[in-house]
Amino acid sequence: MSPHGARPAADAGPAQNLDYLVAHLTDHLAAGPLGELGVSIEIRGEAVLLTGTVPSAQCRDDILRTARAELPGHPVHCDIVVVDNSAPDHAEEIE
Repeated sequence: MSPHGARPAADAGPAQNLDYLVAHLTDHLAAGPLGELGVSIEIRGEAVLLTGTVPSAQCRDDILRTARAELPGHPVHCDIVVVDNSAPDHAEEIE
């Protein structure tokens, strides 16, 4: 209880904990072997949304697996797009 008799909000702990977990995940993705800076992480209630662009499906899967491991008990939604780096199979026609 605070000195004035008011109790802290009951959901302040889990929300702060999720903020901390997301900050840690962001640092892990940027500094880890993935070196991924193109992914944004947003908190949506108790869920987390991953958005951005990555170079391969393997990279996307690794990021999603890492996020789920580091955010236990929180739903993780993935809206990460894989960039197609293959050479074009036909010439572009400009009109």
